[in-house]
Amino acid sequence: MAKIENGRQSADSRSIRTISSSRMDDESSFGSDSEINGFTNDRHTDKYGFIGGAQRYSEESAQDVPPEVLRQREIKWLDMLSNWDKWMVKRHKKVRLRCQKGIPPSLRGRAWLYLSGGKVKREQNRGKFEELDSQAGDPKELDVIEKDLHRQFPFHEMFVSRGGHGQQDLFRVLKAYTLYRPEEGYCQAQAPIAAVLLMHMPAEDAFWGLVQICEKYLPGYYSAGLEAIQLDGEILYALTRRVSPLTYRHLEKHKIEPILYMTEWFMCAFSRTLPWASVLRVWDMFLCDGVKIIFRVGLVLLKCMLGTREKLKACQGQYETMELLRAIEPRYMQEGFLVREVLEVPVSERDVESEHHVQLKRWRKNHGELHWKSPPRMHGARAIMASEPPSRQDLRQNPTIIVKSPLPPPQPTPQLKKGEKKGKEEKKSKKKGSMKKTPPPVTEIPNPYNLPGDSKLPLTDPLPQLTLRDSPVQNPLFNDTPLSNTPKDSHLAQQPALNDQPAFNDQLVLNDQSFLKESPLQKSRHSLSSTEADHQDTYL
Repeated sequence: MAKIENGRQSADSRSIRTISSSRMDDESSFGSDSEINGFTNDRHTDKYGFIGGAQRYSEESAQDVPPEVLRQREIKWLDMLSNWDKWMVKRHKKVRLRCQKGIPPSLRGRAWLYLSGGKVKREQNRGKFEELDSQAGDPKELDVIEKDLHRQFPFHEMFVSRGGHGQQDLFRVLKAYTLYRPEEGYCQAQAPIAAVLLMHMPAEDAFWGLVQICEKYLPGYYSAGLEAIQLDGEILYALTRRVSPLTYRHLEKHKIEPILYMTEWFMCAFSRTLPWASVLRVWDMFLCDGVKIIFRVGLVLLKCMLGTREKLKACQGQYETMELLRAIEPRYMQEGFLVREVLEVPVSERDVESEHHVQLKRWRKNHGELHWKSPPRMHGARAIMASEPPSRQDLRQNPTIIVKSPLPPPQPTPQLKKGEKKGKEEKKSKKKGSMKKTPPPVTEIPNPYNLPGDSKLPLTDPLPQLTLRDSPVQNPLFNDTPLSNTPKDSHLAQQPALNDQPAFNDQLVLNDQSFLKESPLQKSRHSLSSTEADHQDTYL
């Protein structure tokens, strides 16, 4: 582990030097203690929370997804998480495809917890993390953990402050794991794994996620002796021969052992090697399909850096080759390119397991039995769920934010007897029946402008037998007073008086009974026709 520690220290100092050389002002250093404890206000974080460093977001290394596509993916993932057991059993290929496309950032933490089985583990061990968190822990282990806290993503806003909430939660998670597995203890490579989980979920969830990764995905990686990581290094070396023979021959020629370049890759799951957008995509696939994704990423990087004769010309020895593998070209780590190449690598779970048996036999022949017997490795979320079948209660989604309503709780309704309940229901039905109003009768209104072919409607209500002269409305028609010849009425002077028309008056008097028997609408029609005749006489 000393090599890993030294490698990390050199990586940290190298990244700090890179940022220091490109600072905006020459008076301050980005890596100074004062700024690490609290950056100044002119420092801006990217969308992943990084203030600086090689893993900071850039358009060249990331592949942005349109917001409308993200909303659609969120809806699909919410449906899957609500019916997780059914999706994993019946439609696992669809879950894998959506993990390959990338989990939406808003649901990544919850999806990781479900994929790794940490959700089921937490529900089956309720109160365990609080119990471990309340214990003191081994002073030797705690001292090593405290020394490693400031090394984990020092350019991320969550861990930038010494003694901040990020470092405190990281200390709690790592201490709880040393108490949960005292025979295994603490390994420095566990710190970046726990830090990545803490960026997406609370401390308790991150603890159970770390437990699943250490026991199911990468068993034996963090035990004493590092036998499991050495065994996987031999597996990677053998798979390189199949995927890139030119790379394999070059590594064999210069006797470059896999443990020299793949230790940090595998033990940290590439969390300290790739740009952050690529790290998240790799973890999405890794937690879904298992360790074969880690092998594929390593094979892609080896093939891209050492897979052509032109590149091998610059690597004439072991030192040059190691320097080339430590400084991988950014274009090979770009999110879109890396994911596409990883999916095309022809390495399956069966290939990893068959090569594991071959290398295990060789290890026993050369080194004897393994000192640390790790549990069998689980290849992905489906295998983990099959080994520990969850219940519906374990997969139920609990709200993370609970808001108490200011309204008083509803009063419980008194329980009534059957007879009373029936009587109440009858009253309600009666009230409902009484509330129904009968519609008013529809009265047919005759058309006053009917055509000559339409039939006349008969009168239903006969009018009283009155003479026309007895009607107060019609009396002005028979007024014997002559019309005044005022200037105001001068336009009516040429019209003959009503009394000078005996034929018209006689006709009205003779037909007064028939006029009264007609309907009001017919009367209005007659009056309109008479006025039209008068106007015609006037204009003539």
